[in-house]
Amino acid sequence: MFRFTTIKDYHTALQAGSMSCIQAVNYYLDQIARNENLNAFLEVFTEDAKQRAIALDELRARNKSTGESLGKLHGVIVGIKDVLCYQGHKVSAASKILENYTAVYSASAIEKLLAEGAIIIGRQNCDEFAMGSSNENSAYGPVKNGIDPTRVPGGSSGGSAVAVQSDMCMVSLGSDTGGSVRQPADFCGVIGLKPSYGRISRYGLIAYASSFDQIGIFSKSVSDAALVLGVIAGPDEFDSTVSSKAVPSYSNELKKATPKKVAYFKETLSHPGLDQEIKNQTTAYLAQLKGAGYTVEAIDFPLLNYLVPTYYVLTTAEASSNLSRFDGIKFGHRTSQPMADLTDLYKLSRTEGFGAEVQRRILLGTFVLSAGYFDAYFTKAQQVRQQLVDLTNELFNKYDMLVCPTVPTTAFNLGAHHHTATEMFLADIYTVYANLVGIPAISLPLFKHSNGMPFGLQVMSASFNETGLLQFSEALLETKIA
Repeated sequence: MFRFTTIKDYHTALQAGSMSCIQAVNYYLDQIARNENLNAFLEVFTEDAKQRAIALDELRARNKSTGESLGKLHGVIVGIKDVLCYQGHKVSAASKILENYTAVYSASAIEKLLAEGAIIIGRQNCDEFAMGSSNENSAYGPVKNGIDPTRVPGGSSGGSAVAVQSDMCMVSLGSDTGGSVRQPADFCGVIGLKPSYGRISRYGLIAYASSFDQIGIFSKSVSDAALVLGVIAGPDEFDSTVSSKAVPSYSNELKKATPKKVAYFKETLSHPGLDQEIKNQTTAYLAQLKGAGYTVEAIDFPLLNYLVPTYYVLTTAEASSNLSRFDGIKFGHRTSQPMADLTDLYKLSRTEGFGAEVQRRILLGTFVLSAGYFDAYFTKAQQVRQQLVDLTNELFNKYDMLVCPTVPTTAFNLGAHHHTATEMFLADIYTVYANLVGIPAISLPLFKHSNGMPFGLQVMSASFNETGLLQFSEALLETKIA
């Protein structure tokens, strides 16, 4: 019986001949079929995956005599969120407006995966245009949590999180604009990594908010996340916002010395929206860290309650601009109703094509960008963002890591917040900070609530210090302090 632990162990089994890529693909295809009720996949690339697996098995067989190179992700089964373009395959951003659209090129991150021997097994369900915190906003139905199908998996990358959680692939790629990798990772009990803004090219990622979006990774081990990050990170001539910094060998650095100075914001643990049990377990864990030799200090963070308003003013403004291209003329769904007026054609096409949450954010973004309100909202939010960046730079001059809960509650029931958009927005209170300032962050599955659901600890580091972040994360999971 196939059992996946880490990519390293999988590769050892492949080299020993006790496992083949086609066996692995067949196992995951069976798992996807078995868990179809969770609605994690919008499409499974069955024949593509099988053909690629057979080709990789043949390559490995030749390798013994010819010495042909095997990729770093040779035979690794990967799922991709339905916002990443994969040439010749459908990509819809889980929206009716892009239903049946076929990508004409591949995202740079996908190209890098394939170049290193990965097998893309399918595209995964998500909140429409990555807008949501529960994966209930998909035009193709909600994703369900594999631990308790009456609960949400988190969003917007819920399908990607559930696929890793329920053994439907080895790792997944999602996108994180304000917590869309870390929050579902927390709800599903897996690892969710959001790298620094610009660490991974966004070319081929359908845009929500361009100054916030970042491709992220779901995995069951820090070592797997480190390996995948090392493959997909780095410069790209197709993305002017990607960093030209050299990409460290994250995998080889994992076991080295970890940082000792850890900070946490007092206000994150005293916030009235934080579940009491999450607060108690997190507080106890911080005390254990201190007992294990780490310096753990509480610091003031008076801007906590400004994070969510600032985030939603800026991201909806960018969304209003980015989604204007989907007008039924150049891109996207066009209404079948006869229209004599071009403006009415735009209106009805977009009304039919976009779901309620996307419409809400487009309208909000258009409002904050309007002439009478631009300075009052958008400009002010940009000023708060700069204050946050300055505070962050100062913070990481003194401390190595910043920690806090990932989400204020465990996974909630499906439908619980359908009519309370503000409550849903507040679920992002701990995750949007990292996107506002562009730093890397990870959710580690360290805890279990008395209600049976997992929850995590979020760890953040200085911009482009993914090496330190991954080292620290590996140390926490290996020592099992919790």
